[in-house]
Amino acid sequence: MRAFLRRGLDRVLGTAQATIDTIEPGSIVVAPRKPIALDDEAAITEVLDLAAKIGAVLLDSGTGAIDTRRQIEFVAGIYGLENLAIDVTYNSIVVCALRGHTLPPVTALRTVEYRSIDFTRLAHVDRLVRRIRQLAITPATAHSIVDEIITNPHPYRYWIANAGWGLMASGISILLGGTFIVGLTAFVMTVMIVTINRRMARAGIPMFFQQLLGGFIAVLPAAAIFHWREAIGIDFIPAQLIAAGIVVLLSGLSLVGSVQDAITGAPITGTARFAEVVLLTGGILAGVGLAVRLVEAFGIILPGLGTEMPFGPADLPARIIGGAIAAGSFAIGSYAEKRAIPVAFGAGIVSSAVAFGLELTDAGGIVTAAVAAVVVGLVGGLAARRALTPPLVVAVAGITPLLPGLAIYRGLYGLMSDQTLDGFGQVAAAVTTGCALAAGVTLGEFIARTLRRPQLPNPLVHIPRQNLMAHRNHRNA
Repeated sequence: MRAFLRRGLDRVLGTAQATIDTIEPGSIVVAPRKPIALDDEAAITEVLDLAAKIGAVLLDSGTGAIDTRRQIEFVAGIYGLENLAIDVTYNSIVVCALRGHTLPPVTALRTVEYRSIDFTRLAHVDRLVRRIRQLAITPATAHSIVDEIITNPHPYRYWIANAGWGLMASGISILLGGTFIVGLTAFVMTVMIVTINRRMARAGIPMFFQQLLGGFIAVLPAAAIFHWREAIGIDFIPAQLIAAGIVVLLSGLSLVGSVQDAITGAPITGTARFAEVVLLTGGILAGVGLAVRLVEAFGIILPGLGTEMPFGPADLPARIIGGAIAAGSFAIGSYAEKRAIPVAFGAGIVSSAVAFGLELTDAGGIVTAAVAAVVVGLVGGLAARRALTPPLVVAVAGITPLLPGLAIYRGLYGLMSDQTLDGFGQVAAAVTTGCALAAGVTLGEFIARTLRRPQLPNPLVHIPRQNLMAHRNHRNA
């Protein structure tokens, strides 16, 4: 039995891109249930629906398709249902139990209507799968738990999450060398963008137009401060503020999930997700472009591509602090659990220190992004497991300070200012940097899983003596 359990966990959690791969100390590990009778359609349907429902929450939170499929397979296997055909695509999950040549298959279907950022929901599902794996909870109990997870409101109020997004923009502006006024303006601007976008989402307005309006709003305060910079006596570069707004809008996209799907063997889902990322990024570019043309009509000409923001070794501490603030605030804005916020903050420190330290060595932007992302995926993955936090939370938060918001803005401005070659170069660099970040995180997490595979304790050690005979009878059955 112990060998059987180890083979099962190794198959699902050893080489798979699994979300849940930690065993809580002191928990009771039980044997898998007896196989469900092939003619018991009610029991099969109950387990299939539970597994598909859990998979829908994972997919909704940005988990990769292969990762989601293996979790569905694992949950169904724990309840004694193994011969499955599972299809996870961009917005749907189909789980089919094959019942041999004489009985028709039983199928469960779940669709993901939209993707929302709520990392607490992801963590609760993570914890539920641990309970299913380790404790003898019935499918009916698991159904009630997952239903409660889905219907529960966000863990804290909207204004706290909005403040988190605003603080994230302030951290990005600090990272880019902005002053106190720039950071304060970035905070107010981002809170306004997020608040308006929430109202647009409730009204059913497509995400593309939300991104467009966000990009439009990000330019206006930057143009106003640049126009009045001499009157208020500050040295200001508009790109510091505009790029902060772009990074906030980019951070909500499933870039990591799209690249992870393409790498791990789900090219159709990866292509669909990447197309969504490109489309929504296009919405940001459209909004920024419209705003730039509008302010030019009022005689405000923003600086071109020649404007640089020089950095040296003395600026490294400020950039690390800004990156840490951005990563930790992203976790707050994404409704992460309290235990995940310090881990995300630490991931921001690691990613910023590695990335900006490599910049001083002229390693190149693409190499810098890739190396920093690998380190975040590795260190963050190990730390997340120790803190019992889903690694996806740490990975996405850790690369947030490195998102190419500045390159996207500079590329767009170049294309609009008859600097076509330079503009295309900046856009290509932004796309390549984003892919390098996502691929690096995926590689780092894979290494983390390899270094820290789950250690399955002896079930007999953790079962009380008075229950030992019942466990042996269950095993023999």
